[in-house]
Amino acid sequence: MAVEPLSQKEIEDRLAELPGWSLDAGRLTRSYRLASHFAATALVIHVAQIQEELNHHSELTLGYDTVSLAVRTHSAGGALTERDFELARRVAELAPGHGAH
Repeated sequence: MAVEPLSQKEIEDRLAELPGWSLDAGRLTRSYRLASHFAATALVIHVAQIQEELNHHSELTLGYDTVSLAVRTHSAGGALTERDFELARRVAELAPGHGAH
């Protein structure tokens, strides 16, 4: 997968395909609320597995019943790349199965 920074237009186009995700301080971010701490922990483990598969890792925060992610590509100078959006897409696909909203 490319590690070249995306243009602002490419970022906007990809972001439009990811409801609930946003840009914050140059990072792609999303927070999910879940039914319980156990459900939130299960989502974190599933996200960690995907991050290992992609060899691309986010800042992943577990709260009592929340999970927050913030991602950007350090090897591209902290810019957003296709790798960030691939991770976000994968998380967006699995989160509803954990009851996240």
